[in-house]
Amino acid sequence: MPISKQNLEIRSQLLSAVRDFVKQEVLPQAAEHDENDTYPTELVNQMAELGLFGMTVPEQYGGLGVDVTTLSMVFEEIAKGWMSLTGPIGSHSMLTWGITQYGTEDQKERWLPDLATGKKRGGLALTEPGGGTDVASMQTRADKDGEQYVVNGTKQFITNGRNGDVFLLLAKTDMNTEPPHKGITGFIAEKGHGFTAGKDFNKLGYRAVDTSELVFQDYRISADEVLGKQEGNGFYQVMDSLETGRINVAARAVGVAQAAFEAAIRYAQQRETFGHPIATRQSIQNMLADMATKIHAARLMTRDAAERKDNGERVDQEAGMAKLYASEICSEVTLDAMRIHGGAGYMKDSPVERYYRDAPLMIIGEGTNEIQRLIIAKNLLKEYEI
Repeated sequence: MPISKQNLEIRSQLLSAVRDFVKQEVLPQAAEHDENDTYPTELVNQMAELGLFGMTVPEQYGGLGVDVTTLSMVFEEIAKGWMSLTGPIGSHSMLTWGITQYGTEDQKERWLPDLATGKKRGGLALTEPGGGTDVASMQTRADKDGEQYVVNGTKQFITNGRNGDVFLLLAKTDMNTEPPHKGITGFIAEKGHGFTAGKDFNKLGYRAVDTSELVFQDYRISADEVLGKQEGNGFYQVMDSLETGRINVAARAVGVAQAAFEAAIRYAQQRETFGHPIATRQSIQNMLADMATKIHAARLMTRDAAERKDNGERVDQEAGMAKLYASEICSEVTLDAMRIHGGAGYMKDSPVERYYRDAPLMIIGEGTNEIQRLIIAKNLLKEYEI
C-alpha cells in the first residue's frame, strides 16, 4: 500500500529532525558515554521531546502514529550515530506495539498517553536466566489469587530494566498445559512492591544503556492488567511484537554498518601509502564495493519486511531474514572498516572500534541468528512442501 502524501511529509520531517539531533547532540557525546558506561539521561529526554517514545502509538493516544517503515528508518539514523541510543526506544516500542495491537480500550487509554510522551518508559520482560529463545520453557509464573495474580521469577538482559517503569511481562499462568506456550500470559506490569530491578550487566558493546535483571517476589498485579484481558495469549502477542523488534534490530545493524562504511571510505581517501591514497589500491576498492553492496541489500530487506508489516502481513520469515542478514553483514562490514583503518581503527579514540563492539548485539538480540535460521527454514519447508 503506497504511503500517503501527508504521511510521506511526516516521515520526511521526522527523519530530518532525527538527523539534526544525531549530528548536533548525539555524536559529540557518544564516545564519552560509551567509554564511561554512563546513562545518557539528557539524550534520552531529548528523544522523548522529539516524540520518539510514541512512534508506534496512534495519534488519538498522543503518539506520532508512524508506520513500521518510518520506525525502521528512524532506528537506522540513530544507530548510525550511536547504536546504544536505540535501546531505550526499541524495547519501549515493542511494549507500545503490544498494547496498541492487543490491549483493551481501557488499557490503551490508561497506559498509552504517558508511554507516548516518555513520561513512563518501559520494555519487554521476556528473557530469563534459563533461556531466551525457548520462550515456552519460561519459569516465571503468575498464580491466580482472586482478582489478582501473584508473580514470582526473574528476567535478565532486560533493556530499560533499571530506568524503565512499565513492561510487557510474560509469565506462565498454567504450568501444565500442552503445548506449553499456551500457558503463557502477557501482563502490563508497572514497578512496585515485589517488582524491582536486580543487578546491571557490564557489556562488551551497547554500553551506557541499562541492561538489567528484573526480579519478581510475590508481586501482585490486577487481572485488569492482563493484556487484552485474554489469559494464555501471551506467546502470540509477544511473537507479533518481536516481528517489529527484529525489523528495528535489522535497521540498527544497517545504521552501524553504514557508519562504519562511511568512516572507511573517508579514511581510504585520506590515508596515503607509498605516495598514494589507499583508496587507489584495488584490494581496498574491492572491500569498499563489497561493503556497500551488502549494506544496500540489507537495507532493502529491512524495508521490505517493514512494508509487509505495514500491509498487515505476518512477517516472521521476512523479519527473520532481514535481521539475520543485516546483523551478519554488520559484523563483516565493521571488521572490514577496522582492517581498512589498520591500527588507527583499533584505538579507543576511533568510532570504528565502537562499531565493531556494537555489532554482535544485533546477531544475538531479539532471537539469535541460529533461531532465525530455524524459523526461516520451517517457513520455507511449509511453503515448498511436496
